[in-house]
Amino acid sequence: MKKISVVIFMAMLFIVGSIGTSMAAGVKIGVVNFQKVLSTSSPGKMASAEMNKKGKEMEATVKQKEEELMALQKTLEREALVMGKDKSEQKQREFRIKANDYKTLKAGYLKEFKQIQARHFNKIKTEVLTLAAELGKKKGYDLILETNEGGVMYYNDAIDITDELIKAYNKKAASAK
Repeated sequence: MKKISVVIFMAMLFIVGSIGTSMAAGVKIGVVNFQKVLSTSSPGKMASAEMNKKGKEMEATVKQKEEELMALQKTLEREALVMGKDKSEQKQREFRIKANDYKTLKAGYLKEFKQIQARHFNKIKTEVLTLAAELGKKKGYDLILETNEGGVMYYNDAIDITDELIKAYNKKAASAK
């Protein structure tokens, strides 16, 4: 009785294993390099250009405030000996306030820039995921993986659908304008 159970169990394993193997042979898999989509698609380039523009504006403002702060510090150092105690304390207090304002401005700009970056990234990611699902259904893919975050260590270039996805994304973005 025990031998029959073992034989039946082994036969079931063999059957299940061969079914899984035959099903896996027909699986169509694609991979997408999201970083490439970000850097080469029209919406990705537009987002990058907007972030660069905003970043340069912020950087210019921060640099201007920094220069004003440095000029005030030099004035303080230069005039410290000729100023009275009250005037010197007033200028130092003014300097500390401006230094604090500078730090607050810089931190605020950094936070704002990260929010802008996250907003663009999430918008593009959502659109690309939707487009990848549509492309997958249209072309009969069973699985589409993202190469950087999907744990993909190796793939044959023949299953890379990044360029096809970028073309579809550019076309969709152009028609949305």
